[in-house]
Amino acid sequence: MWYLFKKMKLHVLAIPHTVTSKEYLSCAFTQKVLKFCQMMSPDYEIIHYGHEDSDVVCSEHVTVTTNETLKEAYGSYDWRKEFFKHNTGDHAHTTFYHKAKDELGKRVEEGDAILCFWGYGHQPVASHFSDKAFVIEPGIGYNAGGVFAPHKVFESYAVMHAIYGNLKKEHPSWYDAVIPNYFDLDDFEYCDDKEDYYLYLGRITEIKGLNIIIDATERTGKTLLVAGQGDLKNIGYDKVPDHVVNVGFADVEKRKKLLKKAKALILPTYYIEPFGGVTVEAMLSGTPIITSDWGCFAENNLHGTTGYRCRNMDHFVWAIENIDKIKPKDCRDWAENNFSLERVSKMYKEYLYGIENLRGEGFYHVNKERKDLDWIKRYYP
Repeated sequence: MWYLFKKMKLHVLAIPHTVTSKEYLSCAFTQKVLKFCQMMSPDYEIIHYGHEDSDVVCSEHVTVTTNETLKEAYGSYDWRKEFFKHNTGDHAHTTFYHKAKDELGKRVEEGDAILCFWGYGHQPVASHFSDKAFVIEPGIGYNAGGVFAPHKVFESYAVMHAIYGNLKKEHPSWYDAVIPNYFDLDDFEYCDDKEDYYLYLGRITEIKGLNIIIDATERTGKTLLVAGQGDLKNIGYDKVPDHVVNVGFADVEKRKKLLKKAKALILPTYYIEPFGGVTVEAMLSGTPIITSDWGCFAENNLHGTTGYRCRNMDHFVWAIENIDKIKPKDCRDWAENNFSLERVSKMYKEYLYGIENLRGEGFYHVNKERKDLDWIKRYYP
């Protein structure tokens, strides 16, 4: 492609409290790091800074944390059952900051890019190199308090506008962009032969709307499978309701099986969901989605085509009872054509091309070989 640049090295900072591998799929930030490296490695030199056990595609891996680091910081706990422990002042983070700063100092050259997937949690490292490297926050899906970098990539227009509002920023930057999260198609299996259950997959927490899901499936007499970190007791259920089955942590293979056979995945998040990656994972499996009607869902859930967006219990009950009207193939086509590694890599290449041009004419650079503007196009079923 005309916009490929290999001159810019990409220094990818991992998440200090996890290991960059598929095993840590409960951490969305970790998976962004992992898949970004996989997605961009064919075209860029990528240096990954992270845990010694990282299993990541890159030009060079640099170890900055170890198993001993995490053990000293957090002791022994089962993150598959509990939420991740982390604090930017803890031993894992301070160790990461110190060692990553030293290792970057040996490698960063003028015009390179440092990618900060942990937002403000990476500022203590990246800020030391802002005089010669482009500091970029990719995949922003957190609140305005976590944002610091001069160059930003948001997960959705919903979160971009929410953060601009919180920051009282009336004039957007030309070099901020919206690029969706990205998914490895090999991690999911399309299936249009569904079993008679509905699925919740994610952290077991009230803010994800799990109480609504339990209520709606009980009213419709449906079986609900709940998978993820946490315990139903934490959201007020001393006893698991009769129609609910808690299947625990779902690794890659278990997730694949749960998603492909579900009648629908339900995610009525209470807050402005920045992306809701599990909904794309469901659609890649040919599984319709039922969501709230705000945040990223207004962009990613095509009402009546990939599922339904709801605003009250009447809506959720109707959506559950009419989910068979949604075609699994439409769900798969929408997700595959817009959120695959192959598709999103083109968006990041275009973005990095623009950033690299800041070393020259910047905004006023014109590429006379350009054939299209399809990097931002969406492909509908």
